[in-house]
Amino acid sequence: MTRSVHFLVGTLLFAGVTTGCKRDATPVPPADQHATVPPPAESGPSIVFLGTSITAGLGLDPSQAYPAVIQRRLDSLHLRYQVVNAGVSGETSAGALQRIDWLLRQKPAILVIETGANDGLRGQDPGSTKANIQHIIDRVRDQSPGTRIVLAGMRTLPNMGGRYLGEFVKIYPDLARANRVPLIPFILEGVGGVDSLNQADGIHPTPAGQRIVAENVWQVLGPLVTPR
Repeated sequence: MTRSVHFLVGTLLFAGVTTGCKRDATPVPPADQHATVPPPAESGPSIVFLGTSITAGLGLDPSQAYPAVIQRRLDSLHLRYQVVNAGVSGETSAGALQRIDWLLRQKPAILVIETGANDGLRGQDPGSTKANIQHIIDRVRDQSPGTRIVLAGMRTLPNMGGRYLGEFVKIYPDLARANRVPLIPFILEGVGGVDSLNQADGIHPTPAGQRIVAENVWQVLGPLVTPR
């Protein structure tokens, strides 16, 4: 399969066109998306990963997605946090904003926000993406002020043009700085563009790629959960 075909297939997967992917037009109800159900309060504080197919682990067993890798690390350190994988394939930042109110019902200890990649693949206005993520942060601080926020940075593909790419990549550091939240500079660092670490679509990480993603996330998340 050529790299151009890899790109086309990957774009369709990110956009949620492939059979079985979730669309982003409507919020995900509890009965239809078990992965997004927050754990009961008595099970310990939760870490919710709000994300796209990268977080959902598209094409893999759920146990291979990076949130599950992080859960195993937490368990090995005897930290009683419960990870909730709230990744939905094909979702844009607008879809993430639609879901956030429900996800905040259990008042998670930490919310990791990984969204915007599909906005970039669809050529959506970076200003709108930035505004949607800002609204998510505002909702968290209004409805669950005790929840700590971690923002995951994302990049888009260069075929959108240099100006668009420059505007898009600034979204995440600008938001992190303005809101004083920890930033994962690029969640796919060391994975994006590496054929051996991605599935046949050229975009979604393999199990080995997901383990590197988990390490990228842990570099920022770890200090928030590890006793000092």
